[in-house]
Amino acid sequence: MPPVPDKLKSDLNRAIHLEWWTLGWQASIVVIMFLVMGSSQAMKSAWTEDLLGLLPATVFLLAVHFERKAPNRRFPYGFQRVNSLAFLASSSVLAFMGLYLLYDSGSKLIAMEHPTLGPLEVFGKTIWIGWAMMAALAYSVVPPVILGRLKKPIAERLKDKVLHTDALMQKADWMTGVAGILGIVGVGFGLWWADSAAAALIAFDIVHDGYRAARVAMAELIDGMPRELGGTAIADDAKALREGLQERFPEAEVRLRETGRYIAAEVVGAEAPTKAVALKDYWAGDPDRAWRLANLSFAPREGA
Repeated sequence: MPPVPDKLKSDLNRAIHLEWWTLGWQASIVVIMFLVMGSSQAMKSAWTEDLLGLLPATVFLLAVHFERKAPNRRFPYGFQRVNSLAFLASSSVLAFMGLYLLYDSGSKLIAMEHPTLGPLEVFGKTIWIGWAMMAALAYSVVPPVILGRLKKPIAERLKDKVLHTDALMQKADWMTGVAGILGIVGVGFGLWWADSAAAALIAFDIVHDGYRAARVAMAELIDGMPRELGGTAIADDAKALREGLQERFPEAEVRLRETGRYIAAEVVGAEAPTKAVALKDYWAGDPDRAWRLANLSFAPREGA
């Protein structure tokens, strides 16, 4: 697979910087949330999601590191699929952890377990721990809002699913913070179930994000048609490319698969043109995304 085009290198470098900032901010949030977590189920779920928020950024940085390695005898096709493998690993962890939190909070709702939010000693003064919890949750909202908004357009230009999933995770993080604050407020007003209900809502959101991302990652690893960012539908780029190749080779079968942010195409049942044609000339979609077509091969039909 080719390296990232020159016009996108600044975006990739920007994404790398944002992910390092994410790790720093997210680590500070995890520490603060842990210190004031207490027995609140909503705080426990919010802390777990913030902890999981470290995973996509770490996975992205590892994937970029391996993508830059040159092919060798043991890995002649390079390391582009590290992106897909890392994507599957992170999404699977999200889904399973969300299921655990959903079970944990649901069982406490069924058992009608009342959370205890007692006093907290701060600089010699005693305050309700709920205030400290809400302050920590409010702090946990700000960095994800900023970082998520910065990452999303870059992920779109790079067509990077790991970065896009991370941007969605940032959105889930600030929504989690708001839900957690509402849960703590509910407990303060005597609504014992508000804490576990908020935790269940957070857990459901984690499961949804993890399941949707895992479906896309599995489709990519088993050579399925390229999927759109943030969903399981076939990508518009892939549809346009397939239609363009089908028109050019009407008797052939066109197969597309995705490797990281790139697309590989195979035309089965047609002979390769005798005259060399640049890959970008086969691209039928947005010309600015022609770099996504990284490989085009021709193969005879089986049994031919």
